[in-house]
Amino acid sequence: MTTPTADWRAAFEAWLAPFLARLGRVEQRRWAPIYLQGLLGPGERKSVEPMAARVAPGDVQQLHHFISTSPWRCEPLEEELVRAADRLVGGPDAVLVVDDTALVKQGRHSVGVSRQYCGQLGKKANCQALVSLTLARGEVPVGVGLRLYLPQAWAEDPIRRARAGVPEALPGRPKWQIALEELDRVRAAGARFGAVLADADYGKVAEFRQGLSDQDLAWAVGILPTQTVYPVDAVILPAPVRATGRPPKHPVPSLRSQSATAAIAALPDASWRTLSWRRGSKGDLTADFALLRVRVADGPVIAHNHRLPGEAAWLVCERRSSGERKYTLSNLPEDTPLETLASLSKSRWVCEQMHQQMKEELGLDHFEGRSWRGLHHHALMTMIAFAFLQHLRLGGKNHDQPRTAANPVPATGAPAARGHPARVRAALSPLPPARALSPPAMKVAE
Repeated sequence: MTTPTADWRAAFEAWLAPFLARLGRVEQRRWAPIYLQGLLGPGERKSVEPMAARVAPGDVQQLHHFISTSPWRCEPLEEELVRAADRLVGGPDAVLVVDDTALVKQGRHSVGVSRQYCGQLGKKANCQALVSLTLARGEVPVGVGLRLYLPQAWAEDPIRRARAGVPEALPGRPKWQIALEELDRVRAAGARFGAVLADADYGKVAEFRQGLSDQDLAWAVGILPTQTVYPVDAVILPAPVRATGRPPKHPVPSLRSQSATAAIAALPDASWRTLSWRRGSKGDLTADFALLRVRVADGPVIAHNHRLPGEAAWLVCERRSSGERKYTLSNLPEDTPLETLASLSKSRWVCEQMHQQMKEELGLDHFEGRSWRGLHHHALMTMIAFAFLQHLRLGGKNHDQPRTAANPVPATGAPAARGHPARVRAALSPLPPARALSPPAMKVAE
């Protein structure tokens, strides 16, 4: 008679086999499962020494060598991770969420650590920042990319880079550019999704939005209230002809631009609709939404650093009960309903849930090494561990068939995913159950 532990280990070994096949050395194939078991198992601290004490007593140096020093390449395992994630949640109704997450650190020697904005603390702090890509369907996220951002002080300091093992050929680049590079990578590995989502830290960058459009991707990204837009019927006119004086060099827009805030403020009250997207612990989560077809001011630069009208897009505004307003731009087609646009704007939160779980349950922020290689090895192992948990939550099934939108799912007290065995809850540290595998559906609030 097999024991629950034996059943769990058999499932783990079968799921992990394609990943191990991508490692070139026997020693690496031996230590990868042990490291993952350390991340998945009980224990509050998931750095090397306490994990070794639990899963490999007396072998702390070997486990440390595997994660920090051993020169195995991340790329083959990252490709396998994308394939696994796509089998779990990929498809035309999935989304790819671009975000970043901070790892709070003390000192200044860990690679990429700097005083910068930390979303976890809501202020500037000493931390590392990882650009994150998450493939998600509904409320089921699977991480497919974590790449360290190098602040300028690190990117331009060859001595610090060399000490931390940052690849010489790797230039410093902004987060949005790292995100586009990662997007190319996960698409090449076969990830399927219907739209790219990002918050205003990325969406405010015209080059990021253009990079998505250049790849013929649908997107819905947050923007700042100050983002300039034109009326949708604005056109570009030739430079005006003057009888005297220096002739103008630049074409001009037919209509004046204004901020996103001003454009939405001019809408009549009837433009707003109250929608609900999910049931929280205190009832349905609701907000007022309005949308406006605009042309974004991201065309060629003209006088005074102003920009001409670019492509047409949807401007969506969420008005919360607190009075706070959030703005989203989307290049979805002109016939896209408000419910769909509002739903996409509320779908980014799944990556934050995933980041929190990966830190609290799997030790994403527990790595104590200082090197580029070690940090990315650890981050990749953490994503693989989280993907395995999602595999178990979904009952060991692949959910790659198209699904229709479902009603909002209760945020608390939801049943575990179909087929989730009790032995998993006993063998692994507890995590919140998976939700329905469908996009969050918007409904008119009653």
